[in-house]
Amino acid sequence: MIETFITSFKLQNTYRTNSIIYSLKQLLLIKRILPNSLYKNRGLKIFANIISILLEIINIFIGKIIYILAMIFVPLSWYNSNVSDTFIHLFMFLTLAGGVLNTYMLNPTKDKYYAIILMNIDERKYGLSNYYYQLIKLIIGFLPFTILFGMIAGVPLWIQIVLPFFVVAIKLIVMNYCIYHFKKTNKASNENIPTKFVWGFVAVCLLLAYGLPAINITINQTILLLVFIISIILGIYSLVKIHNFKDYRKMYKQILTESNVYMQERNAGTQALKDTSLKQIELDKTYTSNKSGFAYFHDLFVKRHRKILTTAVKKQSVVILVIFIAMIIGISVNDNFKSKTNEILMVYLPYFVFIMYCINRSSSVTQAMFMNCDHSMLTYRIYRTPKVILGIFKERLKTLITINLLPATLIGLGLALLLYLSGGTDNSLNYLILFVSIISMSIFFSVHYLVMYYLLQPYNVSTEMKSSTYKVVQGLTYIVCWYMIQIRLPIFSFGIATIVFCIAYCLISLFLAYKYAPKTFKLRV
Repeated sequence: MIETFITSFKLQNTYRTNSIIYSLKQLLLIKRILPNSLYKNRGLKIFANIISILLEIINIFIGKIIYILAMIFVPLSWYNSNVSDTFIHLFMFLTLAGGVLNTYMLNPTKDKYYAIILMNIDERKYGLSNYYYQLIKLIIGFLPFTILFGMIAGVPLWIQIVLPFFVVAIKLIVMNYCIYHFKKTNKASNENIPTKFVWGFVAVCLLLAYGLPAINITINQTILLLVFIISIILGIYSLVKIHNFKDYRKMYKQILTESNVYMQERNAGTQALKDTSLKQIELDKTYTSNKSGFAYFHDLFVKRHRKILTTAVKKQSVVILVIFIAMIIGISVNDNFKSKTNEILMVYLPYFVFIMYCINRSSSVTQAMFMNCDHSMLTYRIYRTPKVILGIFKERLKTLITINLLPATLIGLGLALLLYLSGGTDNSLNYLILFVSIISMSIFFSVHYLVMYYLLQPYNVSTEMKSSTYKVVQGLTYIVCWYMIQIRLPIFSFGIATIVFCIAYCLISLFLAYKYAPKTFKLRV
């Protein structure tokens, strides 16, 4: 089994190394100076191998610290319940949710496909050795941060130490159930396609995790100890069952189909998503428009694809309304919650940069535009002329801003209303600035993603993302928005700065799009 793991690790590292070299070849500033013989360069391969190993080490820790910080540690400030018990409570229910969403073994990755299907490596040895490696990484990655954040939250040391093992126990229990389900039904689970039951279970766990502490109900140390003991016993039993399971090849053959393996890479271009998208297109011949030129072309596209473009936004809006109604009820019946809400609203406006980033639909809409329109139209020369590109760009920008304004308007009005009902503010301008800054953030992300799409057009004709530069910009956008979570500034100062920045950024971005989009908006090879 150790030899199989070493072989699989070399395979993963080789794939990751070649991916790094390919990514370097795609970067905007250096791709022209790098030769096509890049993959043969021994020095560069060594460099890429070093980066690959460093990425593996970073991957062990970075996801864990972000997870604990964002999902557990930051929300502790929302509640008046005991900090230590709340930390334990959140960790336990989120672990249950994560256990069913990420099994590791049932994730149809490329390295599994290459090793088991193409290279015919022993599927049991490969699956088990890599599964055990993932569990060990889980313990190593979690342990420093459960200790660090647990100490800050006042959690007893023994709980800080056992929490990573609790996570592993839940993973084992869930994996054992998946094997039992496979034996019973002869159908293997694909963790990239969660069932309605899985989503329902996750929703219940999230509701219990974040809802119960709001009414001062949390899991205490005694209950955790009982749950942990039961989990460890069932986890050990599950480990034995998983290790003794013989029919891994049959299970993997169901999971490791080409469509499953390449699903994540293709994103919106997967066949499954294409089929879903086609079902949502309305081919009603009675659709017409009183507009002309580019506006006519785009207006028909929007009308026929309105389900794709607006369904998610409507669902978001409903959820936002429910949240604000619950918040209003909360501040009406609980004075502590009321004062805490007012305190948070006065300095947490930077936090909403990340929230607006998460709910903004521009990235998904541009993907839909490419998949359902541009990947075909860009093959025609006339569609790539400056006049056509810029004409459609203007219409699309209006549509994107309009689509994203619905949830943004609800959030802006909801925050202003909550601020007023929770005790108000000495400066009445704060209500207006709070609303306008949220709208500005929404417009900023609409412009940002559309300009990115036109300047860095990342897709090839098969709708696969091929631009490393686009991914880098996406990553930097996420990092900046994530950083904003840590900032605490008054509404007035941060709101004004946000509005001014958004206006300046939008003007500069639109100028760049108008100047360079006719040259950059084309199909990638």
